[in-house]
Amino acid sequence: MTITVTALRADLYRLVDQVLEDGVPLEIERNGRILTLSATPLESKLAALVPIPDLIVGDPDSLIHHDWSDEWKPM
Repeated sequence: MTITVTALRADLYRLVDQVLEDGVPLEIERNGRILTLSATPLESKLAALVPIPDLIVGDPDSLIHHDWSDEWKPM
């Protein structure tokens, strides 16, 4: 969809929300040139995690069956 800057100004927030919702870029015409408003994809916060292979020393499965009753104290 191509619109003018005047049309963009009249309905800016709705048009920006529409681009964010459906991901379809919006073309804006100004003085014979085209600007494109587009949304960048969201990156998963988990993608930024750095693996630490030696974080757990020992058998990780032993953590599942650990008896925590001596460590836990009611408040």
